[in-house]
Amino acid sequence: MASFDWREHFAPFITYLQQSDQTHWGDLLTQQMIRRFEDAPHGDMTRWQSALDTLPEIDGGIANLNNSVVALTAPTPLHTAQDELLQQGLRGLMPWRKGPFNFFGTHIDTEWRSDWKWDRVAPHLADLNGRTILDVGCGSGYHCWRMAGAGARRVVGIDPGLLFMFQFLAVKRYLGEVSVDLLPVKMEDLPENLEMFDTTFSMGVLYHRRSPLDHLLELKGTLRRGGELVLETLVVDGPEGHSLMPEDRYGQMRNVWFLPSCPTLLRWLDRAGYRNARVVDVSVTSTDEQRQTDWMRFNSLADFLDPNDSSKTIEGYPGPKRATIIAEKP
Repeated sequence: MASFDWREHFAPFITYLQQSDQTHWGDLLTQQMIRRFEDAPHGDMTRWQSALDTLPEIDGGIANLNNSVVALTAPTPLHTAQDELLQQGLRGLMPWRKGPFNFFGTHIDTEWRSDWKWDRVAPHLADLNGRTILDVGCGSGYHCWRMAGAGARRVVGIDPGLLFMFQFLAVKRYLGEVSVDLLPVKMEDLPENLEMFDTTFSMGVLYHRRSPLDHLLELKGTLRRGGELVLETLVVDGPEGHSLMPEDRYGQMRNVWFLPSCPTLLRWLDRAGYRNARVVDVSVTSTDEQRQTDWMRFNSLADFLDPNDSSKTIEGYPGPKRATIIAEKP
């Protein structure tokens, strides 16, 4: 089994950066990948690489990126040996949290029905056809594939989770040359004021940031003038100025800092210099949207809510409600 060859995987994107007058970012990314994969590799890298290497060769695969399930199909049914290797490789990349996916007839029922979030967001977006898109906190890249299916010219997802990266590569290996990349980096690892993207998504990230205003400013720096921000985050009911800061955990999550009201969130966006910010959706997260499955066997939302009152978290806070806001960079 070969070790993970990060240079092979990221060389096309680094070349793209060089051709886009972003050589500085390319050089920075190279140094970050050396530190990530050579100086201090993750202890599970060998296991994840083995799972990826187990996936069988399947010629002529076709992807459908425009339906709820990101689906790969083959021109002919898989042989038994191919199917067994497929199952072994995909199981080796558990838990699968964001999706759903279908690999040549194997349905991966992920913890999150990420397609529900996409269905809530998509009707309010600017036309993604031909746009260059950044997806911050992209997980395994489900929404990146949906963005590509909507006609995006280039999609760049960032998420520091290396298991997410291997799940993403499991899809990408069957698609050949596609202009979709996932970088295992954090928002703060990007160069400041890139001004490179037509649309930037930040979905499910803001409440993990100690300084939400700084996150909004960082996001604005990624956008070209006139670019669109798509922001989705946990919120609470209340007037302008109100926000919830959990004493410790929220829904058993340690790293939750601020849950603003929608009017507060709009004020934050205004102070960060955005224009035309508007709330396009508010939805309660249900145990149908986030739940334990055969592909994610750990605790999920049902375990994080008050067993006697599902409208509250196990700590007694208001249950998860998410708002989507769209705004533009002047």
